Amino acid sequence: MVEEPSKDAPKAKDPAGLSPGQLMWRRFKRDKAGVISAFIVIFFFAVALLAPLIAKVYGKDPYTLYGQKNPELLDEFSMPTGVFGGMSGDHWFGIEPELGRDVFTQLLYGMRTSIFTALVATIVMVAVGVVIGLVGGYYGGKTDYWLGRFTDFLLGIPSQLFFIASMPVVVAAFVNPEEETPTWLRATAIVTVLSFLGWMGLSRLIRAATLTLREREFVEAAKIAGASPWRIIRKELLPNLVTPILVQATLMLPATILSVAFLSFVGVGYVEPTPDWGRMFSIGAGIYELDPAYMFFPGIAMVVFVVAFNLLGDSVRDAFDPKSGR
Repeated sequence: MVEEPSKDAPKAKDPAGLSPGQLMWRRFKRDKAGVISAFIVIFFFAVALLAPLIAKVYGKDPYTLYGQKNPELLDEFSMPTGVFGGMSGDHWFGIEPELGRDVFTQLLYGMRTSIFTALVATIVMVAVGVVIGLVGGYYGGKTDYWLGRFTDFLLGIPSQLFFIASMPVVVAAFVNPEEETPTWLRATAIVTVLSFLGWMGLSRLIRAATLTLREREFVEAAKIAGASPWRIIRKELLPNLVTPILVQATLMLPATILSVAFLSFVGVGYVEPTPDWGRMFSIGAGIYELDPAYMFFPGIAMVVFVVAFNLLGDSVRDAFDPKSGR
């Protein structure tokens, strides 16, 4: 005989209806590594954004040759005096060998240059990849075929060699080689070159997802209702692709930052006197045996940022995908 539940027994609460965004946020908050990584990434972006204000409060800038103004900061070999690269109350991270610029402000502005250049390049890559992937996946046929062959062709180009070879060409197309290239033009060239070969992976991902979505009932219903292809792509397909786009973007940004630093490191990205992560590594690599401290803080900062952003990307992916687990 089955006993009826007592009226005084506590009733189980009905699960509240949560939106996909709320479910994602709830799963993300349970991931401690993801939350910590998010705080680190936000901290780096805030420091990069507020670099001029921080430098003003600090009382230094990345351009002044402090070692030339104060001979006591450099020895007879133009190396920083004092401990660990000249660290002191006036120069927290020491000073640059030979020229004697402040390392702390160089790092602040270098982060600002690299992060925001990579951010713009990533936005362009995501936009191009999403558009090409959506168009090819939705229309199919010859459109998909030729877009696919164009994507395959670009995937066959060695990216690093292309970056090194094309940067001087792009810059020379607008500025006489004998004249100094404006920083804004060099930044535009870097974004253009990186964006040209950075969208293909996302495009293939979006195309594969679009091929699946275009056969779904809500897309067929929109076609029957007379919706135009542009409206179907914009209103029906794109909202259902936000998750892979966001996840892929969080994984693309740190890779793009490394590419920006690579261009400056080999001498075709940002040049003197623009502060940049890659340029600091290039200078540090040349004097590493004499002053290993110069690369310490830029190296630690880049490793922490890239690792934190990659962990954040993994956490965002796991939060959006309820079937993924660790």
